[in-house]
Amino acid sequence: MRFLIPILVLALALLPGAAVAQALPNHVDPSARDTAPDLSAVPAIRFLTTTDFPPFNYRDETGALVGFNIDLARAICTELKVVCTMQAWPWEQAAEALADNQGDALAAGLAITPENGKKFDFSHLYLELPARFVTLRPKVKGFSPQELAGKAVAVRKGSTHETFLTRYLPGAKPVEFASEAEALDAVAAGKAEAYFGDAMRASFWLNSHLDCCDFAGDPYFRPDLFGEGLAFALPAGRDAVRAALNYALVHLKRNGTFDQLYLRWFPVSFY
Repeated sequence: MRFLIPILVLALALLPGAAVAQALPNHVDPSARDTAPDLSAVPAIRFLTTTDFPPFNYRDETGALVGFNIDLARAICTELKVVCTMQAWPWEQAAEALADNQGDALAAGLAITPENGKKFDFSHLYLELPARFVTLRPKVKGFSPQELAGKAVAVRKGSTHETFLTRYLPGAKPVEFASEAEALDAVAAGKAEAYFGDAMRASFWLNSHLDCCDFAGDPYFRPDLFGEGLAFALPAGRDAVRAALNYALVHLKRNGTFDQLYLRWFPVSFY
């Protein structure tokens, strides 16, 4: 699971100008226990990350590690009142370093797959990456996917979103593009009735096209096609650290810190 957002687009997305009353991620179990974990076994947390996964973890123009995952890891450390370190690894070496116990948790979007599940444990999910439709603003109200029958829907060629569209909305006419940005541009130019694809990528495009287009309809969460989502990976058996991370994630959501971080990095919510 790797999503690369061009740095210029990312910079535009971080400018002021988010919408209000947006739907926000909420992956906290309402019945989650509020008992603080025993942190005597977690005097510090060594986070591993990578530098090639904007807007989640990358280096800015000064060389500093930044991104949503970086800010979330630091917020967790503040919430738990433990010392944390953050070490960057090349993507192709990061999982191996974690397996070799060179870190306690990996904040880098490691895919939650059966293969990785045999090697690592994972924290609770903190973010999913749904698919969504985008259309022209005047067409958002009352939007219905069923009304796309016989109409052009822009998709990224070969994507799982194209697979979903052809499988569950066979009446629509997929029009393939090399990238999400090109597919979205086709909607803005009136060459397609709607876009269907990765909502996170679309949110950055929308942030610079707010006068034109918007999300339409509901988000689609399909782990089998779009991935399970984001969680911290840990060496197998690191239960004390996993319990601490899960506790912190619950509290950061309940006290509003998680939402603040999310809207800082994703000013147009893709939920």
